[in-house]
Amino acid sequence: MKIYGRTTSFNVQKVLWFLEELGNSYQHIELGGRFGGLDAAEFSKLNPMKKVPVLIDGDKVIWESHSILRYLAASYGYPQWHSQDPYQCSLYERWMDWSQVLFQPAFMGTFWGYYRMPVNQRNMVEVNHQLQKCEACLNILEQRLNESPYLAGSSLSLADICVGSILYRLTSQGLEITLPPKVTQWYQRLRCRRGYKKWIMSDFSELKAREAY
Repeated sequence: MKIYGRTTSFNVQKVLWFLEELGNSYQHIELGGRFGGLDAAEFSKLNPMKKVPVLIDGDKVIWESHSILRYLAASYGYPQWHSQDPYQCSLYERWMDWSQVLFQPAFMGTFWGYYRMPVNQRNMVEVNHQLQKCEACLNILEQRLNESPYLAGSSLSLADICVGSILYRLTSQGLEITLPPKVTQWYQRLRCRRGYKKWIMSDFSELKAREAY
């Protein structure tokens, strides 16, 4: 099994964290950013979108981070990470989709607008607007976490992988944001996991004030 993508890529980190949770052996190949390679003809054959992450499992090629996570869960995560019951799968998949459609874009609006933008080019009105969206998302998470310790129930799931991956950079980029109480407790549980420490809580300072991928 091979996973292509630079370590500083947020979407690559999600997959690497999950691979650690599964305990699968894999080869990680740095690609993109300062490593280049996205425009290479060989890589374009793997992913016509020319983006990372890309997973190769035997003769299978999978791209798009959430598709990769679903594939890994269905292939290697039964019964802990994947259920044969479509409804049970929907309990975590709805949060995966919510994260990709609402929370992650709001976070990326702050990250690209603030952390990856040179100081003299920042539009703080827009950054604060996106930060307010993040806070609204955190309040939604707080409501959910009042009901259970994890987003899809009593144990860690792909919901927590996708949503929880956002919190480290959101709270570490230099913007003032306060996590609600239940979200804080949940975040602390995530931070104790080996894969979260290794991949999510890794150094991303090379991206500071860097507008290019």
